[in-house]
Amino acid sequence: MSNHVFIFDTTLRDGEQSPGYSMDLNEKLQMAEMLDGMGVDIIEAGFPAASKGDYEAVYKVSQQVKSATVAGLCRALHKDIDAVINAIRPAQRKRIHTFLSTSPLHMKHKLQLEPERVLEMIKEAVTYARQHCDEVEFSAEDATRTEHDFLCRAIETAISAGALVVNIPDTVGYTVPEEYGALIKMLRNRVPNIDKAIISTHCHNDLGLAVANSIAGVAAGARQIECTINGIGERAGNASMEEIVMTFRTRSDILPFDTGILAEKIMPASKLLSQITGFSVQPNKAIVGANAFAHESGIHQDGMLKNASTYEIMTPESVGRDKSDLVLGKHSGRNAFRTKLAVLGFNFVDDELNAAFERFKDFADRKKKVSDDDLILIATSKDGLPKERIRFISLGVKSGSYGPQEAELELEIDGVKQKAKANGKGPVDACFKAMRAMVRHDDAILSNYELKALTSGSDAKGEVNVKLSEHGHSYSGIGVDGDVIVASVRAYIDALNRLLAGRNVYPVKKAN
Repeated sequence: MSNHVFIFDTTLRDGEQSPGYSMDLNEKLQMAEMLDGMGVDIIEAGFPAASKGDYEAVYKVSQQVKSATVAGLCRALHKDIDAVINAIRPAQRKRIHTFLSTSPLHMKHKLQLEPERVLEMIKEAVTYARQHCDEVEFSAEDATRTEHDFLCRAIETAISAGALVVNIPDTVGYTVPEEYGALIKMLRNRVPNIDKAIISTHCHNDLGLAVANSIAGVAAGARQIECTINGIGERAGNASMEEIVMTFRTRSDILPFDTGILAEKIMPASKLLSQITGFSVQPNKAIVGANAFAHESGIHQDGMLKNASTYEIMTPESVGRDKSDLVLGKHSGRNAFRTKLAVLGFNFVDDELNAAFERFKDFADRKKKVSDDDLILIATSKDGLPKERIRFISLGVKSGSYGPQEAELELEIDGVKQKAKANGKGPVDACFKAMRAMVRHDDAILSNYELKALTSGSDAKGEVNVKLSEHGHSYSGIGVDGDVIVASVRAYIDALNRLLAGRNVYPVKKAN
C-alpha cells in the first residue's frame, strides 16, 4: 500500500458552513488559488445544488484551478448530481462526491427510509454519477454510528457501482482514535471489494479528536483525509489540515506518510483565510496560532537561546512563519531580557542589568504586553519606570443614530484636572478627539484599534487594544471595562502615557 495520503480540502464547502464564515465568489477564488498552489490534491469547491451562488462558485473554481481535482458535493439524488456534473465541467480534473446517511438514527428520523431502500439509492446514485464522471466518491454519512454489518454492505454497494473513493465520516465527532482505527480495519477485512477503492476519513472535532481520529484512520489503512485550513467547519470544526500535515512531517519515524503539501505555505493560507472570514485563530492554536512559536517562560527562553530544539519540535520557517518569538513578560528570565536588550543596542552588565531587570519585572507585572519600545523606555529610565502623566477620571458620551456623537472627558494631566468636549464620527472618535484637545500629539497616528469581549452576555467586559505611532515608534495600550467606550479611553491613555515617556528617549528635532 502506498504511503501517500491524499489531502481533500473542504474549506470552501464544509468550512464555509461555519456560522459567520460565508465567502463571496472572489474570496472563494482567492482561497482556491492558495489551496491549489500549496499542493492540495482535491478541492471540494461547494454544494452546487444548494444555491445559485454555490453553483457559480464551483463553476468558477473549476475554471481557475490548474493542478488539483475539483469536487462538488451532492445528495444521492439525480438533480443534485446533475448540478455537480455541470458545475465541475470546466475542471481539468473532476470528482462527484455523493453522500447518504447510513446510521439507524439518520435513516429513521432524517431519511425516513428502510435500510434496503438506502442501499438501492446508493447504487442508483453512484451508478448515475459514474456514467458522467470517472472519479466518484461516496460518503456514508454518520458512519461511526452505523451498524457494522450495514456499513459493510453500503460500502460494498458503492464500490460495486463504481465509487473509487469511499468516505467514512465521523459526522458528529462522536468516535475516539482507537475505535475509529478499528472501524477502518474492520472495513478492510470485511468488505470484499475494498481493494478497488481508496478509504477516506472525514472527522469532526466535537470532542477535540478530529486530527487524532484522522491519523488513526490513516494508520489503519485510509489514504485520504478530508480536512480544512484552521480546522474550520460545522459546529466545532473539521480536522485541521496544518496539524495533520505537520504531524506526518514531524513524526515520520512512526507515521511514514507523505501528503505532498508545501508546508511553507501553511501560514500564508491560514492568514488568508482569517483575512477573508474576519475570524482570527485562537492564540494557542497548534501550528498557526500566535503563540505556537512564542516563549515567555524564563526556563523555556533560556533553553531556546541555547538550542531551539529544546522547546520546539519544528522550525517556524517550515510552516511559513518568520521566526520564533521570545515574548518578554512577567515569566521571562534574566538571560532572555539581556539578550533582547542587546538586540536593541543595550549591553548592560552586573548591577546595571540587575536594576533594569527589576524595573522590567515591575512593569511586566502591571502590563500584559511589553513591546520593544517599552523595553527601551525601561532601559533608559534609570530612576524608575516612566510615570503615568495622564489618569482617567470620568467620561460622558452622547451616542446613537442621530448625530453628532459627543464626548465630555475629564483627565488628570501632570496632577491637574482638565476637561474637554468634542464631536466625532461615533463615540470613540469623539473621545479620542477630546484627548487630543487636552494632550497635544498631532503627529501621532492611531495605527491599530481592536475590541474583543472577555466574557459572554450583554454585560460582557470589553478589552480594547490600541497602538499609537509617532516618528517611526509605536506605543501599545490596553484598556478593560464593562463599558467598551471607557475601555477604549483607558487603552488610549495607556498608549499615550508610553508615547509621552518615549519622547524623552526619542526627542523630535524641530525644523529650523
